[in-house]
Amino acid sequence: MAIDRKLLDVLCCPVTKQPVRTLARAELKSLNERIAEGAVHYQDETPVDTPLDEGLITANEERVYRVDDGIPVMLEERAINLRAAGLK
Repeated sequence: MAIDRKLLDVLCCPVTKQPVRTLARAELKSLNERIAEGAVHYQDETPVDTPLDEGLITANEERVYRVDDGIPVMLEERAINLRAAGLK
């Protein structure tokens, strides 16, 4: 389920206040490969054990937020730091 464009226009990272965009297919694939390897953790250090169907990435490309069933999970502790995941 794709996220509503109007909602996407008003969302921003709760930490950096950066605007977000939908992860591109290639970015999502790379992230999910790292998740499958067990190399990705949320900001609160819990492992990400479920691949993402959709995600939002900050404009500075540092953090990714899950989108579950069309609902963005914009919580600081549930952010995925791409640098820590070895993707940036």
